[in-house]
Amino acid sequence: MGVENNIPEDWVKSTVGDVADVKGGKRMPKGTALIAEQTNHPYIRITDFQGNSIDKENLLYVPNNVFDKISRYIVNSGDVIISIVGTIGLIGKIDKDLDNASLTENCVKFVNLINVIPDYLFYYLSSRIGQYEVIKNTVGAVQKKLPIYGVQSIKITLPPLPEQKAITKVLTAFDDKIELLQAQNNTLETMAQTIFKEWFGKHQIGDELPEGWRVAKVNEFVKSSIGGDYGKETIEGDYTEETICLRGTDLPDMKMGTPKKAPIRFLKASKLERCKLENGDIVVEISGGTENQSTGRAMYINEKILSSANHPMTCVNFCRIIRPLKIEYSYFLHSLFDYLYTRKVFFNWENGTTGIKNLNLNALLEDFDLFIPKNEDSILDFNNNVQAVFNKIQTNNSQVQSLTKTRDTLLPKLMSGQVRVNNIKQTANA
Repeated sequence: MGVENNIPEDWVKSTVGDVADVKGGKRMPKGTALIAEQTNHPYIRITDFQGNSIDKENLLYVPNNVFDKISRYIVNSGDVIISIVGTIGLIGKIDKDLDNASLTENCVKFVNLINVIPDYLFYYLSSRIGQYEVIKNTVGAVQKKLPIYGVQSIKITLPPLPEQKAITKVLTAFDDKIELLQAQNNTLETMAQTIFKEWFGKHQIGDELPEGWRVAKVNEFVKSSIGGDYGKETIEGDYTEETICLRGTDLPDMKMGTPKKAPIRFLKASKLERCKLENGDIVVEISGGTENQSTGRAMYINEKILSSANHPMTCVNFCRIIRPLKIEYSYFLHSLFDYLYTRKVFFNWENGTTGIKNLNLNALLEDFDLFIPKNEDSILDFNNNVQAVFNKIQTNNSQVQSLTKTRDTLLPKLMSGQVRVNNIKQTANA
């Protein structure tokens, strides 16, 4: 569906090139590299897009002595950007924390806007209508790209400026609520990890064994370790059972709900029965680490996650399912893996020196020295203390998913004039 032919009488049809100048980013100078050490100049890459925002947790930075060479290719607070190479059509909006950031050559920004406000342009390009226009103007058979002239050719419908502001106010209200819930989840996750560190993290690595504690192995709390299966893309022979198949890249998204990008695959009924996720399971990524990021990312599975999924859930071969000996060990094991991952301990338990890294999970479960109190009640008490925290996170996730669905349904209708802001207000007040 492109730009609608039937638009409200006071709306106009235009193109992005008519309402904005399109400016490209800049490749880092030859022979220089981005650095992890924070400077005043973050560098926005395509990999930094997270949904329709920019993930600030894993940014790389331009060295101060290099910035002058690319300082003309910066973005400022309020700028709208779009990816044009690789994963095409990702939309981002720059906030004050990213003011003066440098922009990769794989993205462009919009400046000197006329008759369109930045928020409306952002939401329009994010909508189904805008994304259709992005695809339509993409070129290339093998290496696809969205050239600047293609960006300029994107069709756009423009309501009067007051209605643009009213539309974006409605949509921003949804996004603000979603952002608030996600921020609350980050706080809750930090709270759970703080409790774990206070109870179990004081005496873990390189310390003397304190009185009243013992050395345990992770395997003491594990019933089984189960391999996943990527199955088939479509129904083939005995591969008939539809399932959500989690990958390592999906695990961080699980903290915000069932990940939308996790593929639907088909497994044999017998295999799905063996590797179907259950309440209490921990999914651990065992393959795919890089030089700067170890394997070992983990995610707990509870009833709220399972009930929110439309299909049974499992994981790919590059992940492993850790099934606890007791359901009460689940959050302890998850917090332990999260703790070890954050402290970069898993780098010491990886196989391979080049290419893809693999976590030697069996050795970790059998050989890692785990300091815990001799009284097992401490683990059960920990579970009781954090269970409400993790349940609240998933309750928030359900709200996020509901708000996101409503916003995404409303977005193209507002952008096409099919639904007017006054109608929304009247419905809400009825």
